[in-house]
Amino acid sequence: MSKPTYKRSARVSDQMRNEVADILMRKIKDPRIGFVTVTGVEVSDDLKNAKIFVSSYGGSREETLKGLKSASAFIRAELGRRMRLRSIPEILFRYDDTVQRGAHIMDLLHQLEGEKEKQDKGGEDE
Repeated sequence: MSKPTYKRSARVSDQMRNEVADILMRKIKDPRIGFVTVTGVEVSDDLKNAKIFVSSYGGSREETLKGLKSASAFIRAELGRRMRLRSIPEILFRYDDTVQRGAHIMDLLHQLEGEKEKQDKGGEDE
């Protein structure tokens, strides 16, 4: 029998990402959390700890993380009802700012492109 090529922790993290996103969308009513997107989940190989990466639209980053931290016990209990695991990992929320960094890089690229067009037009007039 061959070993599976897909680690169990990766399968658990995929399912956990979907379940946490659903819980945040349907069950959590904390106004501090607002519109949150679960961008990824990293589960340790021993399935004891999980880092849940989130990004939010609007609202304060700190307030969102405070709201998620206060709701983490409820989210973990809800995961226990939804997932078939012997023990549910301890969850830790982390803010994922890759979307904002990507937008900033795109803005910088557009600025450079605009400056290049200005230089090209300036050279044609001479």
